[in-house]
Amino acid sequence: MEKIGIITLNGYYNYGNRLQNYALQEVLKSYDFEVETIWIESPKNNKRKSTFKKLKKVLVNPTLVFKKIYNKLFINDKKEKRKQRFKIFSEQYINETNYKITKENLPVKLLNDYAYFVTGSDQVWNPYYIKGSSLYFLSFAPKEKSIAYSPSFGISEIPQQHIDNYKEWLKEIAHISVREQDGANIVKELINRDVEVLVDPTLLLRREEWLSIAKPVVNKPNKDILLTYFLGEVPKNAQKMINKYKKKHNLIVVNLANPKHKKFYLTDPAEFLDYINSAKVFFTDSFHGAVFSILFETPFVVTDRKSKTPSMNSRIVTLLSKFNLESRHINNINKKELFNVDYSHTHKILNEERDRSFNYLERSLTKGK
Repeated sequence: MEKIGIITLNGYYNYGNRLQNYALQEVLKSYDFEVETIWIESPKNNKRKSTFKKLKKVLVNPTLVFKKIYNKLFINDKKEKRKQRFKIFSEQYINETNYKITKENLPVKLLNDYAYFVTGSDQVWNPYYIKGSSLYFLSFAPKEKSIAYSPSFGISEIPQQHIDNYKEWLKEIAHISVREQDGANIVKELINRDVEVLVDPTLLLRREEWLSIAKPVVNKPNKDILLTYFLGEVPKNAQKMINKYKKKHNLIVVNLANPKHKKFYLTDPAEFLDYINSAKVFFTDSFHGAVFSILFETPFVVTDRKSKTPSMNSRIVTLLSKFNLESRHINNINKKELFNVDYSHTHKILNEERDRSFNYLERSLTKGK
C-alpha cells in the first residue's frame, strides 16, 4: 500500500491541532493509502535573560519573584500533565513517525517512502509559528508529490521579510488549497495563482464519526454547562455575558483553558468533543471550537482573538460567512436566541463543501492529473 506523509504543526497542547491532524489522516486513509504524520523538529529557543538581570529582580522584590516562580512551577506542572494526556490521545489515534526531520537532517529514504506529501491544515504557513521553515511548504519533496490541503496563514498579510521566500516556496507546490479567503488573496498576490478555499478537515468527518471517538468526561458536572475555551484573553463583553447567563440560568462554568482550574484543564481531545456536544452554550475564540459547535449543533458565541500577534480572525470570519452563522459572533448575537440556533441550513452547505474538498483531493492524488 502506498503511503502519504502529513506535514503539520506537531505538539501535544492544542485541541484543534490534534483533531485536525486526526481528521486529515482519516480522510486520506479513505483513498486507500497508509498515512503517517511526519514530525518536524522544533527550532531551539535561544532567548535567555542575563544572570545579572535575574539577580537584580530578586534583590529588588524577592517576595514577588518567588511568588512568580511558585506560580510558574504550578502552571508548568499542570501543562505537563495535560501534555501527557494529549500524547496518550495521539498515540491512540494518530500514526506519527518515530523520527523527526529538519532541513539539515532529512532521512535518505524519505522521498522513496511516500507517494505524496500533504501539508495542512492548521496554521502551517503562519510565519510567527513556523519560524521561516520551508519544510511546511514541502520544499524537500518533488513538485508532483506536493499537496496543500486547506493550510492557514493565520494572518491577513505576510511580513515583508518573508515575502521572497513565500513566493519561491509556493511556486513549487503542485496542488494548493487554503482555509480562508485571506489565504487565497495572499497566494494570488504572491504568485498570481487562483486557489480554492476549502473547509478544515475536521468538517469532512461526520458528527457520528467524531462521537465514535469522543470520551465521556468522568465526573462531569451534573448541572447544565456553560463551556468556555479562550486561547487569548477573555474579552470583557464575553466575560460580562458569561457572568450574566451563569446566574440567570443556573449554569456551571467549565473553563478548559485555565491551568488553575485543574479538573477541567486536564481535559483531553476526546473529552473536549464530549464537552462541546453536551454543553448548553459554548463561548470561545477558537476556530475549531466554532467548527465542532457547528458539527454538534451546539449553541455557541464566538469572539475575536485577543493576542499579541497580528489578527488571526480571518479564519473565523470565513467560517461564519460560509455557513451563514455571522449571528453567532458576539458583536451580532441576539441574546434572546443565545441558546437557540437554527442549524437546518448548514447540512446542505456541509455536503457541498465536503464534495468540493473530496473532488480536490481526488484530483490531487492522481499523479500527472
